Parts: sequence; structure tokens; C-alpha cells
Amino acid sequence: MESIFLLILVFLAILAAVDLFVGVSNDAVNFLNSAIGSRIASFKVIMVVASIGVLLGSTFSSGMMEIARSGVFNPEMFTFNEIIIIFFAVMITDVLLLDAFNSMGLPTSTTVSIVFELLGGAVAAALIKISTSDILLSQLGDFINSQKALAIVSGILISVVVAFVAGVVVQYITRLIFTFHYERMYRRIGGIFGGLSLTAIFYFLIMKGAKGASFMKPEYLAWINAHTLPILLVLFAGLSVVLHLLMVRRGVNIFKIVILAGTFALAFAFAGNDLVNFVGVPLAAWESWQQFTASGMAPDAFTMEGLRKAVQTPTFYLLLSGLIMVLTLWFSKKAHRVVQTSINLSSSTRGDQEQFGSSLPGRLIVRAGLSANKTLHQILPQSLFNALESRMQPVEQVKGAPVLPFDQVRAAINLVVSSILIASATSLKLPLSTTYVTFMVAMGSSFADGAWNRESAVYRISGVLAVISGWFLTAMCAFSACALVTWALFEGGSVVAVIFMLVAVVSLVRSNFFGKKKDESSFDIVADNTDKDSIRANIGASVDESIDTAVRLMREGLTAFQAEDEKVLNRCKNEAVNLFEDISRSRGSYYRMALRGGGDDLDNEARHIYYRIFNGMKELSHELRSVLGMSANHIANRHRPYSGALGDNLEQMLGILEDAARHFRTYAAGEGSRAELSAYADHCSSRISKIQIELLQRIDTEGLSMRSSDLYLNYLQFARAFINRFTIVALLERDLNDACRRNVARKEEDTAAASAQA
Repeated sequence: MESIFLLILVFLAILAAVDLFVGVSNDAVNFLNSAIGSRIASFKVIMVVASIGVLLGSTFSSGMMEIARSGVFNPEMFTFNEIIIIFFAVMITDVLLLDAFNSMGLPTSTTVSIVFELLGGAVAAALIKISTSDILLSQLGDFINSQKALAIVSGILISVVVAFVAGVVVQYITRLIFTFHYERMYRRIGGIFGGLSLTAIFYFLIMKGAKGASFMKPEYLAWINAHTLPILLVLFAGLSVVLHLLMVRRGVNIFKIVILAGTFALAFAFAGNDLVNFVGVPLAAWESWQQFTASGMAPDAFTMEGLRKAVQTPTFYLLLSGLIMVLTLWFSKKAHRVVQTSINLSSSTRGDQEQFGSSLPGRLIVRAGLSANKTLHQILPQSLFNALESRMQPVEQVKGAPVLPFDQVRAAINLVVSSILIASATSLKLPLSTTYVTFMVAMGSSFADGAWNRESAVYRISGVLAVISGWFLTAMCAFSACALVTWALFEGGSVVAVIFMLVAVVSLVRSNFFGKKKDESSFDIVADNTDKDSIRANIGASVDESIDTAVRLMREGLTAFQAEDEKVLNRCKNEAVNLFEDISRSRGSYYRMALRGGGDDLDNEARHIYYRIFNGMKELSHELRSVLGMSANHIANRHRPYSGALGDNLEQMLGILEDAARHFRTYAAGEGSRAELSAYADHCSSRISKIQIELLQRIDTEGLSMRSSDLYLNYLQFARAFINRFTIVALLERDLNDACRRNVARKEEDTAAASAQA
């Protein structure tokens, strides 16, 4: 019997290491986004600062480990056998749930999932125990640590609101003081701002978090608590003076110090608060095993009241966990792919496509906000609004300068407020979702800065609501899934445990090593360089990919349609949707190019051609998405495919498209004349028209329904649109290529002439 327990313990240890890797890969952006978004330092410097914060913060997480041992349930009500099953079910569910959520692209939180998994596992185990004993159902509450569990759940939920409000209030006050032209006030109060920020970080991180540190002795804590105010006053005064002198004498950027300190603090707070999500359950299982082996009792007789005792987790385990997190931070490619969610949603720029769509609740909130704004303007004097608006005028963007998502003031506030909130919760032994806290602080600060205007507010509010709804979805799924796994383990015993181990291993290997990786697309190129040569290269790669993908999807889609292969047809439809979204996103870069401006006449012409080309490709990809969607519905409804001459004509149409794609590419590369391309396009259109005429003649003899006729005509309409749109695209691309070549030749002639004169 003990062998299965040892196997489970070893498996939990492995899952803990894997969880650390996956967790840091997913959550690293929480403490990297603000520093990277403000471009305050190099990526390597930011990574070093974050790594130190993670390593030190892990040693302050000892107190949080109580959440896994006794924070959600009363351990004395369960035997060792039952506790191990609960812990095993929690980790198995955690792996499978996070993998499922990531695969579907749904927002999730490791904190929310681990808390509700513990709750679901404990409730299921308690119900099973009640059903097999004389315990009454009314005593179910005795198994759950209701007071602490309620505090944890409400803390996670309330933190979302508190984080947003704190971000709004602190950022608005700070912006009123500094304005967007913060250089004016910077030399006066920059030192005080830095001193206040660093003192706040020190207080909440070190002094409030010290009681959770594995190495902190009681006498040290007593001294800190007795001298808190003098320590803070001396620290604030000393830091303010030192920072002011550094700013005046050495020209040191105080915001850079605050942002890097905030990055350290947020990484520190992340490790302190989130480490329990990854290793808390395996460590609790190990402690349970130690107590059980020391007792010498049977596993179904030994109760686990020992988990109630406050135990300092060995510093070695915490440092080892911190080291794994640091190594992941540096070597995980996934961690280096910095997610743009919070940067995009909090961005003050208007050049990016919004990441979320609009929703009815979002529209209602915006409408209510506009009504409230009107009411306030009627009640309060206009002079007050004029005074406030004069302090909130954004800096005009210099043409050709890089556009930052937000400035150094907002980056500093995001980091300092987030780290303070998370560290405060850690000191109270309340787990928070660091993802949601950092996200909501960023949302609040961007709202205070006026980044949510009438053009973007509905999308950003909808994004916030989507994240909050993800909290509830995660909670419900985690509770239900863990309860189900716990029941299966109680019923099936060792056999089911081994099966779940195999399923978890397969899931981890599939998602982390053999998962489908999206190939890097030409449409993923960010148009940061808006000169003619960069635009030309971008257009060349994107047009080739768009032509190839459109022809391939039509070929594969039609083949699957004729074979009535729903699986392949749906895959083609989904790829067409992705193609449309990729091209739409790339098309939106024209706006960012216009904002940046600069360059000569040919640069401006290149931007105009960029818009026209991507607009044509967007319209065509929309038609491709539509016709493949209609095809999928046709087969799903079990309607007939096309046979005989109609099927042969569709094959002929595909041949026309494939041949046309080759002609377009060769023309854009410089072969052939404009007249030849136009004549070829007319010839292709004529062939498609003949196919259409033949269809109309065969409707009666073939017994085609109106639905089948419409779909067939849509295929032909797509082919005609393909010829027309890519003819224009090829002409525009050739014009740009020729203009760029002439420009290069002219420059070479001028250089040669200048050399000859010299």
C-alpha cells in the first residue's frame, strides 16, 4: 500500500517542477510588461532585475504554504489516505484544466484554479465520507474551513475591483501633479516621488512580508513592528535626499530607478504569492507523508490534524523553486514571447487593432459613463473641468519617433501599485491572482490617463469583463473537475490513479513538446519601419503568402467538399478565418504608419500602396472565409456535392486560380507588360464566365436546388474576385518595385557623378 503513496509523492514532485516551468512561462509578462512597454532599460537588464526579485521573493512565501495545508479545508477531519487522494486530484486537475484552457485560448488564473480545486476535492471527499459513515449531511461544513475559504475567495474577487480603483486614483493624482509633460515637475519633486515610491515598496514588500519569510526570527519581527514609523520616516527622508542629489548632480533618471525597483518588487511579490500555486500542494503532501510514517498507524486511521500546525517550509525547498523559476525566465522561449494583452489594452496609442471585440455589457457601461459625464458637466462649473483638462493634455507625437504604449510615469505607477497590493495580500496570507491584479491596475491607470476614449472604451471595457468572466469560469470548472477526479480516485483506487498519471503525462508532453506551433507568418511582421524599402519587403512576403494560402485553402476545401470530409473542410474554414484576421491586423498598420509619418514622397506613396494592397487582400480573404463557411454548412446539412460536368468545371476553376497565381508572381517580379497582364486577366474572367453560363444551362437537367446553385455561383464569384483583386495587387506591387529600383539607380548615378566631380 505504501508503494502507491510513494509513487504519488514522486509524481507530485515532478508535477511541481513542471508546474513551475509552465506557470512562470505564462505569468512572466505580469512583471515584465511595464518595464518593457516604457523601454526604460534593455531587455537583459530588466530580466536580471526580475530574476533577483523572483529568487528572493520565493523565500518570503513560506507563510502562504498554509493555504494548501489548512486554508480551504479542516485537515483533522480527513485521514492520511483521504488527504493524499485530495492532493493528487488537485494536481491532476490543475494540469488538465490549465492545458484545456490554454488550448482553447480562454483566460485563466493559477491562483483561482488551485483554490477551487482544493475546495472541490475537499467537498467531494467529505460527501463520500459522509455517505459511507454515520456522519450527517448537515455536518458537511465541519470539513471545510469556511471562514478562511470565504476570505480567500472574496479576497480574490475584491482584489479585481480594488486593483482597478487603486490604479485609477493613484495614476490620476500622479498625472495631475506631473502632467504628460512631466519634465517640468520632474526636477522639482522627482526625488520626493522616488523616495515615496521606494519607501512604499520597502514597507509592503520587506516589512509587511517579513513574517512570511522562512529565515525571519520572531525577535526580528518584534523589533520591526515596534519601530515601523521611525524606520519609514528615516527611509523616506534619506531616499528622497539621495535621489534628488543623484538627479541634480549626476543626471540620473529617477523614473528608471523606480521602474526597475518596481519590476523587482512585482517579481518579488509574484514569487511570494504565486509559489503556493505550484509547489504548495506537493509540499503539503510531503509533510503529510512524514507525519504518517512517524505515527506508525494505518493510512485510513491516521488523521491529519498535524497540518494545522504552523510549519516553516525549509528555505532550501523555496530557493530551489525560485531557481527553477529564474531558469525558466531566462531559457523558456514561451516566456520570452512577451504577451501583448495588457500592453495593448492599456496603450495610449491608437495605431493597434483592439484585442477584444465589443459586447452588450461593454456598450451599456460606456453609454452610462457618457450620461454620467454629461450630468457632471451640468452640475459642476466648467472652469473646474478646464483646469483639470489643462493638466491632462497628452504630448504631441513627433513625426518619425517610435510610439511607446505608455510613458515612464504610468509604468512606475503600474509596477508600484501592483506590487504593493500583492505584497499586502501575501502578508495577510491571502492568495491573489497576480495576473488579474496587474491587468486591472494597468486598466485603471490607462483609464485615468484618458487612454480609453470613445473610439476604444467599449473594446477595453469588454476586455476587462472578459477577463473577469474568465475568473468565474475557471472557478466553476476547477471545482467541478476536481470533485469528479476525487470521486473517480475514491471509487477506482490505484488503477485509476495510474491512469490519471498517464493522462497527465500525455497532456503535458503534447502541449509542451509536440503541441501545434503556429508558423511565423509574414502578416506577423510589425510595421515599425515605415520607409519604402521596409514596406516593399513586407508587401512582397505578405502578397506571396496570401496568394498561396488562398489557392491552397480553396483547393483543399473543394477537394474535402467533394469527398464530404467535414473534418478537413472545417479545418480549411478555420484557417480562412485566421487568414482574414491576420490580414485585417496587418492592414491596420497603415494607421500607425500615418501617425509616425516622415520620409520622402516615395515613402508616402509606398504607404498608400500598402493600404490599397492589404485592403484588396482583406476583401478577398473575407470572400474565401464566407464560401468555405457555406461549404461546411452544406456538407453538415448532408446536401449533395457536385458530380459530373459540374464537378469537372470546379476542377477547371482551380486550375485557373493556380495558373493565375503564377502569372501574378512573375509580373510583380518584373516579367511581362501591363497590357499582357490585363489581357491574361480578361482571358481568365472569360473562362470563369463560360463555367457560369454552363451552370445556368444545367440547373434544370442536373436537378440542382437553389441552395446548391447559390453555393456554386459563390465559388465562381470567389474565383472572379481572386483574378480581379490580385490583378490590381500585382500592378501596385510592380509599380512600387519599379519606383524603388529607379530611386536606387538615381541615387547611384548621383553618387557616381559626385565622385567624378571630386
